[in-house]
Amino acid sequence: MNEIPKISDSEWEIMKCIWANYPITTNEIIDKLFAKTQWKPTTVKTMLSRLVKKQVIDYKKVNRTFEYFPLVAEEDCMRAESKSFLSKVYNGALNTMLASFIEEEEMTDDDIEELKRMLDMKKK
Repeated sequence: MNEIPKISDSEWEIMKCIWANYPITTNEIIDKLFAKTQWKPTTVKTMLSRLVKKQVIDYKKVNRTFEYFPLVAEEDCMRAESKSFLSKVYNGALNTMLASFIEEEEMTDDDIEELKRMLDMKKK
């Protein structure tokens, strides 16, 4: 798949559940998400259907249950979402985004050293 479709915040919750537990049945997804979201089974099933239509997940029927599995890697979706966020919020200006995060977030010395290490590796 070349382009990752846009995934809503609610769909992200379902995707995280599928990525962490696949193959996973409809009822297992409903059970895992209910404590966190209080979503009704019909809501979960609707979102699963949307994700299948977006070709982000697929399923196979095993006896009388559906088992879902991802068609797109979590890292690919995260990368696409990051690019979308950067473009939408910061007009594509990575340096502005980084400056904003660095100014606003508490950072330990270890965090700073890790950031320096990543930048040094990128430079090479």
